[in-house]
Amino acid sequence: MTAASFHPGRAHSFNAAAAQYAANRPSYPPALLDAVEELAGRPLAGARVVDIGAGTGIATALLHARGADVIAVEPGEGMAAQFRRAHPGIPIVRGDGNALPLADSSADLLTSAQAWHWTDPVRAIPEALRVLRPGGALALWWNTYALDIPWIAAQAERIQSHFGIDPVVEKSGTGSRAADPDGRLDFTRRVVRWSRHVPVDTHLANLGSHSIFLVHGEEASTTFLTEERARLLSAFPEGTVEETYDVDLLVATKP
Repeated sequence: MTAASFHPGRAHSFNAAAAQYAANRPSYPPALLDAVEELAGRPLAGARVVDIGAGTGIATALLHARGADVIAVEPGEGMAAQFRRAHPGIPIVRGDGNALPLADSSADLLTSAQAWHWTDPVRAIPEALRVLRPGGALALWWNTYALDIPWIAAQAERIQSHFGIDPVVEKSGTGSRAADPDGRLDFTRRVVRWSRHVPVDTHLANLGSHSIFLVHGEEASTTFLTEERARLLSAFPEGTVEETYDVDLLVATKP
C-alpha cells in the first residue's frame, strides 16, 4: 500500500503550492547523478530519460543539464503549469507512474525523485518494465532527513508530535521492498549525503511545502511554523541553517 492510498488528498496537495515548492525545495548534488550513471551502467548524456512525477522539474532540469534527452511525466495541473513556466524547453506530458503515456521499449532510463511513494508499485513496476528498453534502468531517489544531526532529529520529533505523522517514515515507498513488493527487479541501494545553507525562512517555506503541512490546513501549519521559527532563531541567531540530507537511491536494471 502506498502513501497515496492511505492519504489520497496528499498526493494532489502540492498543486496549490507549486510556486512555493519550486522556490524552496532542495535540489540534488552532482554526486547523486554520478551514482545514477554508475549503477545504471551508462552516461546520462544522450540517454532517453523519462522523469516520473516530475513536479516542478527540480530533478528533470538536472538530468537535462547532464545531456539527457528527457521527458517529464506529471499528474498534477498546478505542478505541470509551474514546470512549463520554469522549463519551457523540456517536454512534459500529463500522466503518472501507474499508467505511463509512453510507447513500449522507448526509454533507456526511468527516474522518479521524491515521487515513487505516490505510485502503486504493483502497477508502476510493470509499467516501468514495459517502457524500458532491454538493459534500461529504473532509478528512484528521495532526500531524507539526516537524523544524526541533533537539531534535525529534534525538529522531526516536533513535527510528529504536532501533526501525528512521522516525517521520517511517511514516504512509505522508500526501500526496495516497498518500491517493488513483488520483487520483479533487483535494486542496488546507494546513500549520498549532502547539505545546503539556507535562511531560516527558506527552511520553513521548504517544510511548509510538504504534504503533511498542506493537508492539515493553514491554521495548524502556521502555528507550528511560527513556533519553529522562534526556536530556530534562538538556536541559530545568525538566521541561517544547514539542512543536511541523505539521498536514498535505488537503481535496478531491466533484464
